[in-house]
Amino acid sequence: MTPSMLEKARRGAEGAVLKKSVEFREGYAEALPVEDGWADVVISNGVLNLMPDKGAALAEMSRVLKPRGRLQIGDILDVCCVDWERGRKGPS
Repeated sequence: MTPSMLEKARRGAEGAVLKKSVEFREGYAEALPVEDGWADVVISNGVLNLMPDKGAALAEMSRVLKPRGRLQIGDILDVCCVDWERGRKGPS
């Protein structure tokens, strides 16, 4: 998220019932700016597929969750194969 996106989210939360239970922070998914066991819920919506190191991002999500916390991932799955050498989709 960009700083302007974070500011827009903060303004949107100002009048919401969730204002006291939602916090927005800037950081990288591979190095989240919170301590171990901090979050009740981690939500990744359309982001994991963009992470260069998906394993590191998932490990961070796990690290910051409280015991019995909830991880929710919504992402894109392309059923066609990708020809990484050519940088575009190959034949199915």
